[in-house]
Amino acid sequence: MTDQSETLIERTLSNLTALWRDIAQSAARVIGQSEQAPPVENRADLVAFMTECLEARGGEVAARMRAAALGKAYLGLDGEGRRRFLEILAEEFAVDQAALDQAVGAYQAAREADDPEAIRHARRALHQATIPPRVKLLMQFNALPQGVKFLVDLRADLLAFRDRGAALDDLDHDLRDLLASWFDTGFLDMSQVTWDSPASLLEKLIAYEAVHEIRSWQDLRNRVDSDRRLFALFHPRMPDEPLAFVEVALVHGIARNIQALLDESAPPIDPETADTAIFYSITNTQKGLRGISFGEYLIKRAVQHLAAELPQVKTFATLSPVPGLRAWLTACAVETIEGALSEAERGGVRALGGSDDVQVALNAVLARPDWHLDPVVCKALKEAMLRLCVRYLRERRPDGQPIDPVARFHLKNGARLEHVNWLGDTSPQGLAQAAGLMVNYRYVLDEIEANHEAYMRDGRIAMGPEVRALARTADEPEGRDPLRRLGLR
Repeated sequence: MTDQSETLIERTLSNLTALWRDIAQSAARVIGQSEQAPPVENRADLVAFMTECLEARGGEVAARMRAAALGKAYLGLDGEGRRRFLEILAEEFAVDQAALDQAVGAYQAAREADDPEAIRHARRALHQATIPPRVKLLMQFNALPQGVKFLVDLRADLLAFRDRGAALDDLDHDLRDLLASWFDTGFLDMSQVTWDSPASLLEKLIAYEAVHEIRSWQDLRNRVDSDRRLFALFHPRMPDEPLAFVEVALVHGIARNIQALLDESAPPIDPETADTAIFYSITNTQKGLRGISFGEYLIKRAVQHLAAELPQVKTFATLSPVPGLRAWLTACAVETIEGALSEAERGGVRALGGSDDVQVALNAVLARPDWHLDPVVCKALKEAMLRLCVRYLRERRPDGQPIDPVARFHLKNGARLEHVNWLGDTSPQGLAQAAGLMVNYRYVLDEIEANHEAYMRDGRIAMGPEVRALARTADEPEGRDPLRRLGLR
């Protein structure tokens, strides 16, 4: 539903532009001035207009008029114009280095004089000197309707620029810190979204869903049915914009296939009989809030809500994608693949893929669009692929974190790796990204804190019995160690 997403974005932009035009015109009438259009094509003139915004002459109404006019002008620019605008903001309104040096000197002098009162004053002055004027200018948009959303979208523009350079990187750092302080989880509200929620909100969920595309209104209705829950986070300054949302299915036992879970023809179950809550999609909606995580908080709030609403539900787990598996199978060392397969499995893969190179043969088979429909291929690959998936999920980046982004998120949150599911997602995307495999991360409530601490302290990955067994056989596919084969290691 890409066209619908683009239409939604265009409509939001048009509404915001019209709203700020009205604000600027209204403010101009109040103070008896004509509305000023910022000279966005001339660098010196635009710098002068931004400086006027910072000086805030004429009081609050005049400041709102100038900020609205500046924002409206930005929204009217194309991509190159917006980059030029942000470069001017970043370069011309950075920290005043001379003022900062002076503040540092005053603080050092106060310390040397051992004057507590002077130290306090100098510390405050030093703090103010480290705040670039561009931050104060950006904060003026906070006073405008939808001003916070404007800044979120402005950062999304900034993040999309390639080869940003030091000045734009510094501006991004300033914006991220500003937004992180405004979007602290203490300011957020979680609400359940239902079929009776405003149509405008439901439309946004369709546009934003990033894990499993919502194909139609009927598909959405199925996802908010009586045995489903959809929870979203909101900020009071962006009440019509979900920041993140999680989709939950109430089921019997841990679900291991996404197509079955989202089957619109399946009858809903009585939620009072469900014993398991499956979190099958978590979406962060705002590109401009990248690096500010809401997922951990949202899952914990959703678990608390479900535990109170349905106390018979005792199992909380995800049905998660493995987005980097296929790419890893292509890029990893051939010895990694050979080491996870038995000799018989290596021979079978070579025969199926038509190559003596196991890695080449395996990827040749997985590149076929209908390989998963062939029972002979599935029988030959299943156990090997399950072990390779566990091997992949244990692979680390240079910083010691798992290379898989979904694994990083859930393991850091204190979940344990519970199941690896063969053909858990046979959609084109699921096959292309992970050869159809999916994973269950389980949140065992009385283990979450210990798992989180062990992961953060020494990188230990908590595993359920099934995955521990797969991990052992991935290391010893031939079963060469009899103690391991007996489960004694």
